[in-house]
Amino acid sequence: VNISILIVAVVIFLLVLHRNFLGLSDFLKRELSDSNPLGLQPIDFIPAAPQRLADERNDKEISVVIAASDERLGGAIAAMNSIYRHTRSNVVFHIVTMNDTVDHLRLWLSNTALKNLRYRILDFDPRVLEGKVQVDPQKADTLKPLTFARFYLPNLVPHAEKAIYVDDDIIVQDDILELYNTPLKPGHAAAFSDDCDSTTNKVAVRGAGNQYNYIGFLDYKKETIRKLAMKANTCSFNPGVFVANLTEWKLQNITKQLEKWMALNVAEELYSRTLAGSITTPPLLIVFYKQHSSIDPMWNVRHLGSSAGKRYSPQFVKAAKLLHWNGHFKPWGRTASYAEVWEKWYVPDPTGKFSLIRRHSEAYEAK
Repeated sequence: VNISILIVAVVIFLLVLHRNFLGLSDFLKRELSDSNPLGLQPIDFIPAAPQRLADERNDKEISVVIAASDERLGGAIAAMNSIYRHTRSNVVFHIVTMNDTVDHLRLWLSNTALKNLRYRILDFDPRVLEGKVQVDPQKADTLKPLTFARFYLPNLVPHAEKAIYVDDDIIVQDDILELYNTPLKPGHAAAFSDDCDSTTNKVAVRGAGNQYNYIGFLDYKKETIRKLAMKANTCSFNPGVFVANLTEWKLQNITKQLEKWMALNVAEELYSRTLAGSITTPPLLIVFYKQHSSIDPMWNVRHLGSSAGKRYSPQFVKAAKLLHWNGHFKPWGRTASYAEVWEKWYVPDPTGKFSLIRRHSEAYEAK
């Protein structure tokens, strides 16, 4: 009897010890995952939508990363609204912003029709870019740190195997699940829309230089670039919308590779001067040279912001799965084309801080 009691006591002790060990292990995992030497820290997270809405959507969780700067916050809001309204999938938005924008963003999301969105707000520390971006003292204000957020996807979405990155000047008109399911070839960490193969590549972008080739982004007079043996006429791709395999991204240490080329550019000025201000695309072109898959070109119909004039027919714009206002003429600006399409998804700012420069009769139409 004494031996039986002793055995039972030992078993109970081991079970308690095992449970405590598992609890400690989970705690350490959370601590390690939350700590981030790059300063990409989670600020806010809405864990779940109301049960009724959760039941209406399927279990497929899709991580969407988008940057949200204060002066362009209306763009990010419209983009997220268009994505949410066109899918039944369980979309989680990972919104990268700066500390001074957090309160404004949170109010906009919680006091409008977007209150049921699942999202996570992350603060981007610009010190991450020290030594990696050459800042012209006379043009310091033109540097937009958030444009580099896409370089740090595994840090932004640490537990996901796959993620979608989109710029803030886009509108989605179809189910984002289709884009998420884009097949990536073995060994490829991302899928982009190639410029030469794009549905919109026939549209000339005046004054943009060789926009569709590597020579338009990289300085082939520099020995460092020539040593890479990348053909100058290689088709470039647009990094404003892409799908990433984060497992492969981490295996290949893509972030470190991108940072390496950023630092080399600071030392050697490797980027072409024909595309002023294009400092995020060149390192991506180098790292993903002939090592990326392709997305359906209708999922990145771009150049809507290249000029104030309308380039495409209403039928083509309606058929596009994703519209992209890359260029100087944004849909919330004074002379943007197809602004009426964008405004269907714009949700007015409850604080009144962000106002459209150009308004149409219907600022927002719920769908």
